Amino acid sequence: MAKPTVNINQTIRAKEVRVVGAESEQLGILPLREALALAESQQLDLVEVSPTAVPPVCRIMDYGKFKYQQAKKQAEAKKKQVQVELKEVKLRPKTDTHDLEFKVKHVRRFLEEGNKAKITVVFRGREITHQELGMAALEKVAAELADIGVVEVRQKMEGRSMFMIVAPKVKK
Repeated sequence: MAKPTVNINQTIRAKEVRVVGAESEQLGILPLREALALAESQQLDLVEVSPTAVPPVCRIMDYGKFKYQQAKKQAEAKKKQVQVELKEVKLRPKTDTHDLEFKVKHVRRFLEEGNKAKITVVFRGREITHQELGMAALEKVAAELADIGVVEVRQKMEGRSMFMIVAPKVKK
């Protein structure tokens, strides 16, 4: 994706421009040469802020400082973003209760970190005929996590595996 370029100083092509001063005061419509001379006398840049207007609107500012401040704002916004990951825990239909509790502990940790968890029950061979065992395992996990998480996607079959997605409860 190409970033839109901003015309500054000599790259502005209009004959006349509406000029806004460094302190946001209106300086009126001036010929381009006069506007450039005015910006140069203040040791600042003439930046085209609205090229589609008639005449184009240009502002007298320090373009380098402006770009720096924009980059700082974007970095700050990016820093505040939270990346939610989908962590996966795999079970079998015959997983023992202790092992199931251990896996639930892992899922609980994932939810506390603010991530979503995908609990998958993998069926092998003839186990596929007893899908109710996988369903029961997922129900038990959901019941164990009811205090900290909410089931986002109920049990679904996908090939030889059944899965469920649990998201952390929203804190108020």
